[in-house]
Formats: sequence, structure tokens, C-alpha cells
Amino acid sequence: MIFFNYFIFPGFLFTAVIGMLASWVDRKVTARVQWRQGPPWYQSFADFIKLLGKEVIVPRQNRRLFLVAPLLALASVTVVATLLGRSMLRPQESFLGDLIVVIYLLTIPATALILGASASANPLASVGASREIKLVLSYELPFLLSMAIVILKSGGLIRINDIIRYQMVNGSILSSASGAVAFVAAILCMQAKLGFVPFDMSEAEQEIMAGALIEYSGAPLAIFKLTKQMLLVVLPIFLISLFWANNLSVMWVILKYVILLVIIILIKNTNPRVKIDQATRFFWGPMTVICIIGVILALIGY
Repeated sequence: MIFFNYFIFPGFLFTAVIGMLASWVDRKVTARVQWRQGPPWYQSFADFIKLLGKEVIVPRQNRRLFLVAPLLALASVTVVATLLGRSMLRPQESFLGDLIVVIYLLTIPATALILGASASANPLASVGASREIKLVLSYELPFLLSMAIVILKSGGLIRINDIIRYQMVNGSILSSASGAVAFVAAILCMQAKLGFVPFDMSEAEQEIMAGALIEYSGAPLAIFKLTKQMLLVVLPIFLISLFWANNLSVMWVILKYVILLVIIILIKNTNPRVKIDQATRFFWGPMTVICIIGVILALIGY
């Protein structure tokens, strides 16, 4: 049963397949916006298999950390996918504080990317790691404040399935003023967690040639790319569970996920990349202020 949950459904295999298909949708829409044909539906699967067969080049500096980092990122996303799936499908099997555990685990992919880039000892990778560190420190504050709003609106609940049940009875948290503020902030933080434009400065192919990933090749690179594709599933589902869980029938979950995926793609294709100092000012400035206003609204019942 544990093998089924973690490796088939709702864990690794299911999330990986849906993530690859979502990545294809992203690439296809981006291509159409740029007046290109775009890849076929199986391109993400073909890219992953092709990378698995490529030579793995390992820098002399800290080889173990360099190779362990992508596995750490993939493992954390797999655990999050399993926890979220179990909370939706079998609420009685969740545990107290799983919301805090998920928030913690969602920081590990970025941390693993930083560790892997630092272990490569490549100057461009170091620039990418530095940018990623600053980006994480920037978006985590408004992201945590938006999670605090959810906890306040639900009456102090820190178990995901309890928050879901609360919304099924009282309506979605998104329908309140403070919930709407938190939802908008969480979407922008999600864009940064995914490393998508306008917050892709840690990779920035045109500037630092893939940055943090510049030394990765073969299977480790495939694992990092797969992790990002799985995050493209996990993060929207996480936001749906916390903000928009008044109806979790299969068709409604699919519709809500597609809406969030469209928003992610629209933001990606309608904004230029910002500088890291601009991202920091944005998240620590307007976004944090907006989230603090949202916390105040939640405390007074709005």
C-alpha cells in the first residue's frame, strides 16, 4: 500500500505524468504566442528518456552533494504530492500539522538547486545559486503570510483535510476579502517557486546560460526538470486545497487546475524577466504589505 501511494497514485508516477503533460501545454501555448508550431504531446516524455541516456558529467568539487541534490528535490515533491492526494482522497489518514510539513517540504526543491549549484563550483552556477537564495528569501515571507490568512480564516486549523472540510461547509476561503488577497499573493509566489518568468533569474539562459543548472547533464538534469514539472501539478493543487476546496469533485478539480495553469502560462508569456533586486523589492514591498492587510482583514472577520 505504501508503494502504491508513493510511487503510483497519487505519488510519483501519477504526478510525473500529469506534470509532463502540463509542461507540454505550457510549451505549446508559449510556442503559439511566438508564432511557432510547438512540440508534440509526447515531447516531455521523449526529453526525459533522452536525458537518462546521456553521459553524466560530475565536477570534481563535492561530487556526492552534486548528485544527491536532484534526488532530494524529487523526493520532497513526491512526498508533497502523496500528502495532498491522501488529504483529498482519504481525509481520515492525514495527520495534525501536515500543512506545516507541506510548506516546509516545498522549500526543499529550491534548497536542493542551491546546494547542487554550489557543489559544482562553476562561477555561473554560483551566480544562479546566489540569485535563487535571494529569491527564496523574498517570496517566502508573503507566501507564509498568505498561509497564515488561511489558518486564521479556518479558525486555527493546521490540518489540510480539516481546512478542506471547513470550506465544504462554509464556502471557499477565496470567496472572502482576505482570502482573495492571500490567493493572489500565493499565485505570484507560486510563479516564483516554479522559477517561471518573470522570476526565472536563477537560470536565465540568455544571461548566465542556465545558471544553477549549467553543470548538470544526463540523469541528474532530467531529475531536476522532472521535479519542476511535478511542481507544476503540486503547487496549483496545494492552492486549490487551501483556497478553493468548496467542491472537490473530479471535474471541478480539473477545471480549477486548468484555470490556475492558464494563469501561470499567461503570467509567463506576458511579462519580461525582472532583476533579482526588483523581485526582492516586489515581494518584500507591495506583496508583503498586501498580505499584512489580508491578515488584518482575516483577524476582523473579512
